[in-house]
Amino acid sequence: MIQFDRVAKQYPGTGLALSDVSFTLERGQMVFLTGHSGAGKSTLLKLIALMERPTRGQVLFDGRNVSKLSKRQVPYLRRQVGVIFQDHRLLADQRVFDNVALPLVIAGARYAEIKRRVRAALDKVGLLEKERLYPAMLSGGEQQRVGIARAIIAKPSVLLADEPTGNLDPELSAQLMQFFINLNELGVTVLVASHDVDLIARLNKPTWVLKEGQLVNG
Repeated sequence: MIQFDRVAKQYPGTGLALSDVSFTLERGQMVFLTGHSGAGKSTLLKLIALMERPTRGQVLFDGRNVSKLSKRQVPYLRRQVGVIFQDHRLLADQRVFDNVALPLVIAGARYAEIKRRVRAALDKVGLLEKERLYPAMLSGGEQQRVGIARAIIAKPSVLLADEPTGNLDPELSAQLMQFFINLNELGVTVLVASHDVDLIARLNKPTWVLKEGQLVNG
């Protein structure tokens, strides 16, 4: 489904964030991506989500080179990808309900459909009773769960998570990982970047390791 072919990424004025990375993430697969801070995990996820473009090499999504997609095609691909950010990226001036609803609003869904799906997503992450609160009124873990609800609201075929357990205690971290596993069992392709190697080891899923911008196994 997603293929990297000798992909490199360099930001202006810096060294290579990724160097000669190749892998295939099959449809319906769940994989953990680990590595030290600065190894390139976030960059790799951003390349899949079309938030960045490769400096060299090809990123293929369902066989299509994403660098060659027209501007009109890019939003369609992005709607297939749910992203959970490390820093939440919630809109501070919007209530929880509206933050989660944003992807459906952009897609032009009707309000009745938006209302039903937002409340279902918030219920899944245990925040239905907080739909009218603002992000600043929530804990860091609750904000993370709002970001998760927003990522799954449009029923993406691919879910990317960047250090999703960073603000959660061990019990909530384990619950969140089980939630990702449940989504994967429903057919969602899941790639989770995490430094929590002890938790990952207990879940018996494939693990890829980035070291200084290179994939050392996978």
